[in-house]
Amino acid sequence: MDLHQHAQQDAPAPVTELRASDADRDRVADMLREALAEGRLTAEEHAERVEGVLAAKTVGELDVFVRDLPAGHRPRAPYTAPHRPPAGAIPAGADDNVVAVFSSAVRKGRWRAGRRIHAYAVFGSVEIDLSEAIFEYEQVVVKAVSVFGSVEVRVPENVTLRGTGGGVLGSFEVDTSDSADAGAPVVYVDGWAVLGSVEARPKRGKLVADILDRVQRKVDRSLRKHL
Repeated sequence: MDLHQHAQQDAPAPVTELRASDADRDRVADMLREALAEGRLTAEEHAERVEGVLAAKTVGELDVFVRDLPAGHRPRAPYTAPHRPPAGAIPAGADDNVVAVFSSAVRKGRWRAGRRIHAYAVFGSVEIDLSEAIFEYEQVVVKAVSVFGSVEVRVPENVTLRGTGGGVLGSFEVDTSDSADAGAPVVYVDGWAVLGSVEARPKRGKLVADILDRVQRKVDRSLRKHL
């Protein structure tokens, strides 16, 4: 394969093509409200644009409504996910336990990811594939413990991935990444690898959409104050 074509295929989607979140819509609605107060937009123009904001699906579609306004050209502050959920934000008990002892265990396909997932591999292998999972929470913790075994965690490429752990004569590797969308889920992978391995990384070509679709139901309520 041509190297240039290969690089293009592996390149992440531009920010303008990412799904818009409720935070993105609030940001644009605030710009429109400011423009209305300054007299840059008439009441009719403001109402029309806010209606478009409600219907927008991507960040690029939102940018169209503020392209001719000064606020639309201000640099965006980079979004940085917290390294750990605040105390008490996620229960200590696991919503799902995946255990492999001298065997293998897999969670993949369309399944509902809880707030906390525990994975234990003892002389076995565990695969946690979240690339097609339904995210019902914005923060998900995966506790991975490998003893003479392996734990692999795969996430959609447009979520934020964090990791805290270590290895004892083993390897603990997490390809940390930040999503450009502040409304995207954050997956934290914690644990230990003892004479084994724990690996977590994005699965290229897989995008999470469920949580973003779910929060869109809140948009009408959160933006009506701008109408």
